[in-house]
Amino acid sequence: MRRLLNVRPRGGGRLLLGLLPLLAVALLYLGASTARHIENPRDKILPTPAAMVVAMIDMAKVDPMTGRVPLFEDTGASLRRLTVALVIATSITLVFGLALGLLPIVRAGFGPLVAAIAVIPPIAVLPILFIVFGLGETAKITLIVFGVTPFMVRDLAAHVTAIPEEQIVKAQSLGASTWQTALQVALPQALPRLIDSVRLSLGPAWVFLISAEAIAADVGLGYRIFLVRRYLAMDIILPYVAWISLLAVIMDLLLVQVSRRAFRWAHPLRDR
Repeated sequence: MRRLLNVRPRGGGRLLLGLLPLLAVALLYLGASTARHIENPRDKILPTPAAMVVAMIDMAKVDPMTGRVPLFEDTGASLRRLTVALVIATSITLVFGLALGLLPIVRAGFGPLVAAIAVIPPIAVLPILFIVFGLGETAKITLIVFGVTPFMVRDLAAHVTAIPEEQIVKAQSLGASTWQTALQVALPQALPRLIDSVRLSLGPAWVFLISAEAIAADVGLGYRIFLVRRYLAMDIILPYVAWISLLAVIMDLLLVQVSRRAFRWAHPLRDR
């Protein structure tokens, strides 16, 4: 008897299973949109796919007033802010996560501080960031860093702390210093987890980015969404939301591929 636990779809079957829920959601939306437009052809709440395509084509054209392409400009600005913030957050996490996880004295001194910062709602400090750093790029990037770094640090530190004590003892028995133990024992095992932490932080990072752009920005995906909402331009808002989701999925897939290629030993066959 074949157990459901052992059924592992592969190839086309796996792709089909992934597409079915998306197709179901698309059909559900299409049905609802069609029904609303039968009642009111000028309905703006659930625009038809054709209306969204037309709106996005317009957003992908050069604006005669600015000489720029809104969709590309918004995407570039948002990705630039997000990338800079994630690079900073990852760098901080690598240093503090290793230190907290490997050194009991650092964990005792800074663990409570990291835990306290982690429970502060990042959106609540946004006004403070705008007051301190102004309305420019620094405040937006800082919000993302502040929002995701504490979680990433705690996650990486917990992973390093869970490294079997035998490995640490063996390294010291062979004459390894604290620095060598960190680089040769803890670091190789921490890097795959660090990539996973970045992946798990992508969703919150996008939330903080959109929030910051909605409040104080003149370009960006979040800025555009909140700009057109006053006109009930759902034919722009919905495709922009879908575009953000697609960008997040692409970033996640890229990180997965980097992890699998660089750290094959960290991915059992069942995950491939």
